[in-house]
Amino acid sequence: MDHGFPVKIDAKSLTWRTELPGVGHASPIVWQDRLFTVASLAESGERVLQCLDRDTGKVLWQNVVLKSPLEGKHRLNSHASSTPATDGELVFTAFLDGASVVVSAHDFSGKQIWQVRPGVFASKHGFCSSPILFEDKVIVNCDHDGPGYIVAFARADGRQLWRIERPNQTRSYCVPIIREMNGRTQMVLSGTKCVTSYDPRDGRLLWMIDGPTEQFVASLVYDEKSGHLLMTGGFPEHHILAIKPDGVGNVTDTHITWRTNKGVSYVPSPICESGWFLIVSDSGVAHCFDAKTGDIAWEERMKEHHASLVSAEGKVWFINDFGTLRTVKPGESYDLVAESELEDKVFASPAMSEGQIFVRGEHGLICLGKRSAKTAAR
Repeated sequence: MDHGFPVKIDAKSLTWRTELPGVGHASPIVWQDRLFTVASLAESGERVLQCLDRDTGKVLWQNVVLKSPLEGKHRLNSHASSTPATDGELVFTAFLDGASVVVSAHDFSGKQIWQVRPGVFASKHGFCSSPILFEDKVIVNCDHDGPGYIVAFARADGRQLWRIERPNQTRSYCVPIIREMNGRTQMVLSGTKCVTSYDPRDGRLLWMIDGPTEQFVASLVYDEKSGHLLMTGGFPEHHILAIKPDGVGNVTDTHITWRTNKGVSYVPSPICESGWFLIVSDSGVAHCFDAKTGDIAWEERMKEHHASLVSAEGKVWFINDFGTLRTVKPGESYDLVAESELEDKVFASPAMSEGQIFVRGEHGLICLGKRSAKTAAR
């Protein structure tokens, strides 16, 4: 189990800092001795995949994935907001090329192995659909203002394996989660005026909930202790739902255990830790709920916040738009373990691995902490 994560930013915890060309809100990802992230280069219109050495932060290579005029977007979005994914052999990315989604696979040397265009995508807020991996598949959600879809490709060669035609034709940006729940493997997401669960092996619909609002960004989370899926969204109405994931068909009237409109986030994904459901709104008000009952344990103001929450060793890390990092121990009262400043704007969620935290700021990437000796020797 990973351990030894730093709780604050200081001279002792800062291992390295690397400036990166371009702009991107995608999170970094980690595989053994390599880090990967993506960026958009405004002057050239290039979207690039970047590979760094984990130990030193040195940029090993930067390869162009596509070159295209920059699409329109929300002022808080970027042109490289989709976090890549890797299986240890290939790195998978998703970008927008005009009105077309582009999904690509590169090997660890930066060579393109395949590239596909699954369909159109239209949204005045831009693009940020991150690929996820399951078994032999790479899956991308493309809810948008038009005929939305979720598509699964073969990791090896990009062949389409299944395709879900989505209802309601409304923009949303949720990354699905895949979990074992109630004896079934389920892929769950909110978006396009509903909450849905699918079988990730074939795209078959398992259950759905109508609404509770129109648009969503944050992913759902699953609390194993209470057995609840927790959903937050969105626009124009604001809701948090606790959902029992054992339904079949339309379960709108039967499987919502509790709901509230307090503390809702639109962009940052929440987290569950030790039976507590922690969430922070885009405006920066954090709440801690009892995941089983929905009772509020505490709330705290943290300024504007768009990075998702991360957890390890029974603690939760919050980092706001201004680079303020707070480490909190969940419980019945607000327990601030440490607070420190990155001195950079942050919109990307941190990545945590083997005792280290990697944070993508406006100007580059930093590494906090020392790699755990036990896992570093693997």
